[in-house]
Amino acid sequence: MGQTVKNDPNYYKKIIVTLCLGWVVIWIYRTILTPIYPQIQESLGNISDTQVGLVASIYFFAYTGMQIPSGILVDKFGQKRVLIPAFIIFALAAFVIGTSSTITQVYIGALLAGLSTGSYYGAAFSLSAKHMPKDKKSFSNAIINSGSALGMVIGLIGSSVLVGGLEIKWNYMLYMTAILIIAVTFVFALFIKQDKKSATKEESEDKKTIAQDADSKVNLFSPRQLVIYFVYFATCYGYYMIVTWLPSFLVTEKGFQQGSVGYVAALVAISAVPGALIFSKYIDKNAHMRLRLIFFLLIGAALTISLTVFSPNPTVLYVALVLYGLLGKLAIDPVLITYVTDSVSSNTVAKALGFFNFFGMTSSVVAPTLTGYIGDITGSKVLAFYIAAILLAAAAVLFFLVVMLKEKKTPHPLVSE
Repeated sequence: MGQTVKNDPNYYKKIIVTLCLGWVVIWIYRTILTPIYPQIQESLGNISDTQVGLVASIYFFAYTGMQIPSGILVDKFGQKRVLIPAFIIFALAAFVIGTSSTITQVYIGALLAGLSTGSYYGAAFSLSAKHMPKDKKSFSNAIINSGSALGMVIGLIGSSVLVGGLEIKWNYMLYMTAILIIAVTFVFALFIKQDKKSATKEESEDKKTIAQDADSKVNLFSPRQLVIYFVYFATCYGYYMIVTWLPSFLVTEKGFQQGSVGYVAALVAISAVPGALIFSKYIDKNAHMRLRLIFFLLIGAALTISLTVFSPNPTVLYVALVLYGLLGKLAIDPVLITYVTDSVSSNTVAKALGFFNFFGMTSSVVAPTLTGYIGDITGSKVLAFYIAAILLAAAAVLFFLVVMLKEKKTPHPLVSE
């Protein structure tokens, strides 16, 4: 590690703030278009719902497809050398969408945005795994991850107020997003240090790479690791279903007014932050409880999604959404990420996170489409909510049987297999 990093005891704090800001701008981009689809459709010649829906699909296809390649690139070249070029392309993508006069140009921008932000997950959390103090890892990851909740709130409410209320042109939202991305890129350049290895150490590590890579192939696809991938898929499935379809569900099946659903949906993001911080802080002090906590959160997320469907009145619904925020994806993420990074060899952390997030993010492609299809076929999205709850319950059962029961026999399962 570079001398500069070693002599800076506050470096990990700078990393936390920097990576949190990265998630803020990514989630501003992800959510800023959703409330203003009607304005976008009108300005591009009254394009169809299917055409505008394809914007998100293209983004998430590209984002998901980049997970594994980006993990390999980060392990090879380092986080800083991947993050800065990626975010320059990300800013360009936002500008391309902002200047669009046709839906094809929007698709090109969405593709660039997905490819560029697809490099972030492995880079961010491998960087945090390397520099966070051992007793602060989960809490640090929770703070970093809270940037996604903050970005979601800013994107949803900001575009609703500025475009819907103040009638600012939707293009300006993308220009502002591009400026924010450029600002965060400068923060990356300023605060993230490129690790420097001595020639001797690097040569020594190169000699070990072949053997370690052979082991890592087994580790990354061991039964326990495959269950972890499924756990994250189920966790993300429920989250992206709610992010995409909750507003529509509230209007069509729960009788909410169109103008209030954005604020109701934001309850999930707002309540997620304290939940993630509280649970991650607890687990840093009680590492032996980590697997039990993951199991508890999976069951809690399944029950609260079910409660959303069953809720007989708005009060119960609000409680269900707040509890889902406290117990759902953003609470599970930091604990699960720390488990993954602690369970693989140091030279394959970004690669492991790439596989982990690849399987999780496939749900962002499946969940919105399947939920819409179920709504078209049955006239209700209730079944889709049940599917999300069943996936979480199944993940909890598999996690208990494959990971928790065998953990007692094998303290470090993913490394030893």
